[in-house]
Amino acid sequence: MNSFYIAWNMVKRTLGSKKGFMAFLLIPSLVVSAAIGFIGREEGRVSVLVVNEDQGSFGGHVLKEMGARPEYSIEVLDNTGELKEAIIEKRGQAGFVLPAGFSRELLDGGSPVIQTYELNVNEATAVMNVHLNEITGRMVSAAAAAKASAGSTEDRGKALANILAEAGKHTVGAETGDLKLAPKPGLNNITGFTLMFLMSLVLSTVSLVIEDRAKMTMARMYTAPVKAAEIAAGNFLGSFVVGSLQILFVLVITRLVIGYDYGVPFLSQFVVLAAFVLVSLGLASTVAGIIKNPGNASMINSMVVTPTSMLGGCFWPISIMPDYLQKLSNFMPQTWTIQAIEKMAAGASLTDVRLPLAILGLMAVVLLAVGSAILRPSENKVRM
Repeated sequence: MNSFYIAWNMVKRTLGSKKGFMAFLLIPSLVVSAAIGFIGREEGRVSVLVVNEDQGSFGGHVLKEMGARPEYSIEVLDNTGELKEAIIEKRGQAGFVLPAGFSRELLDGGSPVIQTYELNVNEATAVMNVHLNEITGRMVSAAAAAKASAGSTEDRGKALANILAEAGKHTVGAETGDLKLAPKPGLNNITGFTLMFLMSLVLSTVSLVIEDRAKMTMARMYTAPVKAAEIAAGNFLGSFVVGSLQILFVLVITRLVIGYDYGVPFLSQFVVLAAFVLVSLGLASTVAGIIKNPGNASMINSMVVTPTSMLGGCFWPISIMPDYLQKLSNFMPQTWTIQAIEKMAAGASLTDVRLPLAILGLMAVVLLAVGSAILRPSENKVRM
């Protein structure tokens, strides 16, 4: 019971005032949520510029098919020079030109080539090229079928027009669904940013324990008829409650207000992040044991947050690091937290990430035990 009183006092000291609520919970949560919304925002429609130099009617079928796709915004320009200038000025992400003899070459049984333009090769422009190749490939096959069924050029043109008209109805289509075979792109960076934020805020709550030790408040607590384990448990429980509220605020704001979809169930993500907060508490208290002056508590960020985040894969994928750093990353809680969330984003359940959770739990037990022993005042101070 004494532990709950100590924990409640820790929560009141941290969040009890308007200033504390704003500084420790609301403002940081809003900042990190806004950053997550910016980093994880969905890409809009790809702006595609088009020049149609085809004298026939079949070039229009390409424009119609590309315009029917929801991921493209089509803008028709007058000539190739204007298109190139617009691409350079970044008025469009990519563009293509339908050649003058597109329809004629198609009817003659050839495979017309569509010239594409892009300033930077990226995923969107590469997919656009794939879609153009698919459309022209189907048109070439349709032209071959029309040529086999009709004799004259005029008859072949009518047959091809009928085939393309029926194909344009899209009576048979495909529905795209998320099979969750891989994590959502950018989730690694967003999770890493969230972990840095959580660890930094947890360290700020641990600074209150450092202040109590420096002002002899903790030493006076140990002279009271309260078990040492209850005092340590109360301090850590209070910090854990504050950390859990920070997680709750971030997840609620990013999911409900910003509308970002992590691809992970809310409860499962909360459990994994809460386990990380426990490890952060133990790590912070262990490092805080060597800091005697509360004014130097900010050193914990440079000593703990940045190095562990770099090694744990918050800034870049662990796979690009040298082998010895990859092995060292296994001792970082960020590594196992990111791994657990990515597995769940790929379709795994909470029970399927037992190993990362078990490792985080073991880290928390060891570090909390070491931290509570280090932060405990010496016998001389208790007797003073």
